[in-house]
Order: sequence, then structure tokens, then C-alpha cells
Amino acid sequence: MAKKKLHPSVEKFKEFVKAHPELAQEVRKGETTWQEMFEDWYLLGEDDPRWNTKSDNKKDKKNDEKDQKTDWLGTIMGAVKNMDPAQVQGQISNISQALGAIQGVLSQFQGKSGGSSGASNSGPAHPFSFRKD
Repeated sequence: MAKKKLHPSVEKFKEFVKAHPELAQEVRKGETTWQEMFEDWYLLGEDDPRWNTKSDNKKDKKNDEKDQKTDWLGTIMGAVKNMDPAQVQGQISNISQALGAIQGVLSQFQGKSGGSSGASNSGPAHPFSFRKD
């Protein structure tokens, strides 16, 4: 039985897939279909960044994450070096005073609600007593 001659673009796509075996694994995992992959390849071309190997992308992501962690740490360390201890102490003092004021207000509200319940216990529950005749 003779092999059927495929369209030249399909032949090129097959060669492309042989050069990028990770694409076949994407199809096997169910992430995409051959039809979708062929259409993307046909429309985007072989040089599109989509065809970069996943392992290269993972390595790039890991390197980027390391760079971000290093940058974050450097940023924090730079901020700590540039801090004036007296200014930091002043800010902490201001925050402490603000928290003290908030606690004072809250305790006043709690005292009023607690005081009113105590006052209501000493007097009648209903100031106007209605009796049945």
C-alpha cells in the first residue's frame, strides 16, 4: 500500500514537531490538540515565542524569581541603611500615642455601655409601669 502524499505545509509542520518534541507531550497531556497547534504554527510561524521550550521557560522563570528575591532583599536592606534611628523612634512613638487614644475612646464606649447596664439594674426596668385593671 503506497503512502498518501501530504500537503507541503503538513510535511513542514511534522518536521517542526520533530524538532520540538515537547509539543507532542503537550498534545498527549491534553493541553492542546494537533489541529490547534497546526493552526497556531501556520498563523504565527516557527519563530514565535510560543514555541520556546517549556524547560527554557521554567529556567527563565526560576532565574527571574531568584532575581526578584534578591532585588526585594536588596530593596529592604537599602531602606534599612537609609533609615534615621531617631526618626524611626519618633514614628513608633506617634503610633503608640495613636493606639493609646483609640484604646481610650474604646474604653469610654465600653464604660458607658457597662455603666448604663449597671444603672438600669438599680432602677426599674420600665420607668412607666402600666398595670392591668
